[in-house]
Amino acid sequence: MAIEQDEIGKIAELARIRIAEEQIGEVTQRITEILGMVDQLQAADTAGVEPMANPLDATQRLREDEVTEINRREAFQAIAPAVENGLYLVPKVIE
Repeated sequence: MAIEQDEIGKIAELARIRIAEEQIGEVTQRITEILGMVDQLQAADTAGVEPMANPLDATQRLREDEVTEINRREAFQAIAPAVENGLYLVPKVIE
């Protein structure tokens, strides 16, 4: 897939990226090369390939779900500016 220099200018404007006029040719060439690589990847036959979450078939070690700290709710709410029924009261910011 080829991309034209005027398209690079439009894309740069939409992305709010400043590209110097003398660099537009180089950027166009580099993006065209990248799009060519993407076309190569899309042409690969993946019909019999099963999707995988991890290329190494690694599994994540999980730890036991247990409480490791004491409940300090009362201490934290004692220093809060406003608390009601165990909840922190905050100013309304959205009408």
